[in-house]
Amino acid sequence: MAQPTDFIVDKNDLRNGKFVPSPLDPDKLKPGQALLKVDKFALTANNVTYAVAGDSFSYWGFFPAAEGWGRVPVWGYGDVVASAHDDVKVGTRVYGYFPMSTHLLVEPENVTNNSFTDISAHRREIHGGAYNNYQFTTADPNHSPANEPQIMLFRGLFITGFALDDFLADNTFFGAQDVVIISASSKTGYSTAQVMKQNKREGVRIIGLTSAGNVGFVKGLGCYDQVVAYDDIGTLEKRPAVTVDMAGNPKVQVALRNHYADNLKYYCQVGGTHWEASGGDFAQGGDDGLPGAAPEIFFAPGVIGKRIQEWGAAGFQARVNESWTQFLPAAKDWVRIEQFNGPQAVEKLYHEMLDGQVRPDQGPILSLWED
Repeated sequence: MAQPTDFIVDKNDLRNGKFVPSPLDPDKLKPGQALLKVDKFALTANNVTYAVAGDSFSYWGFFPAAEGWGRVPVWGYGDVVASAHDDVKVGTRVYGYFPMSTHLLVEPENVTNNSFTDISAHRREIHGGAYNNYQFTTADPNHSPANEPQIMLFRGLFITGFALDDFLADNTFFGAQDVVIISASSKTGYSTAQVMKQNKREGVRIIGLTSAGNVGFVKGLGCYDQVVAYDDIGTLEKRPAVTVDMAGNPKVQVALRNHYADNLKYYCQVGGTHWEASGGDFAQGGDDGLPGAAPEIFFAPGVIGKRIQEWGAAGFQARVNESWTQFLPAAKDWVRIEQFNGPQAVEKLYHEMLDGQVRPDQGPILSLWED
C-alpha cells in the first residue's frame, strides 16, 4: 500500500499548505478500527469556511494534525481497504466527511445496514452529528456512479440548507417577509434557496445578493424570487427581512443593516466565502452601534442534534431523504463537473478556491490519486 499522505495547512496562513506523510500505520489496526482510502471529494467555498472557522467551530478537531496545522474537511467517497471490525467489510464504499488525505482511520460504532458512526477518541468530544456518520452506498437509493459528483458537491451543503430552512421556519422567520441570502452564487447559498423553494414557505420571498458578474448565473438557477447585485442593495424594498450571510463581508453587512435598519429582524451568519474581507473573523456581532439585528452564528450540527432528539434518528433521516430526493434533480443542471487528480492538482484548486477564482458554475471533484 502506498504511504498514506495528508495535505495540511497553516492555521494562521491558509495559503501555506503542504503534503506530509501521515502518521497512521495501515498495517497496524487496533481491534474495532477500519481504514478508508479517500477516493475522491468535492471542493467548494464551504470548505474555506471550515478552515476560516476551524478553531471557533472545532472543524480542525475532526482530523487532527501537527500543532499549528490543520486538515481541511471535505465531503466525498472512500473505500474500506483494511478492517479489524467484524461488521465493516473490506470493499465497502461509503459517503461522508473526510480530510484532504489519501486515507482515514475510523473506529466504527452503531453499524447498521445504512451507515456507521466514527467514534475515534478525538471525534467523541465534538458535537459532530451527521459529520461523524458514514453512509454505505448500497443503502442510498439515490446513489449511482453518475450521481456521485452531485452528491459530493451538494449533499453536505443541502444538509446545511435543510437545517437553515428548518431553523428559520421554527422561528416563524422572526416575523420577516424576505430572506436575503448573501453570496447567492455560492453552492451553500443556492442550496439553501432551493430547499426553501421546495418547502414553499408561504409569504416569504427569497432574495439573492451577489456580485454584478454573477447576477445572470444566479437568476438562471431558478431558486431565487429576486436577484440583486451588491452595489444595488439600496434598491431593495424595505420589508421585514432576515439575512442569511454566506460571505462574512463587513462592507456588505454594514450596507444591509443601514438599509433595512429596524426592519432587519435577524442576521444569520453562516459562512465566510469573503474570508479575507473579514480578516478571518466573519462574525462581527456585538453592540457595534449599527441599526438592525447583529450577526448571530449559525451552527448546523446544533439544529440537527435538536431535531434528532425531537424526531428520533430515523425520523430525522426520513425527512432529510425525502427533501434530498426532490433536491438532487435540480442540482444536476447547476454546474459543470470537472475532475482533477493528483497532489499538484489538488493544491492548485485549493489555492484557486481561496482566491475566489473558481466560477460558480464549476463543480470541482478532486482526488489525491493520480488515476
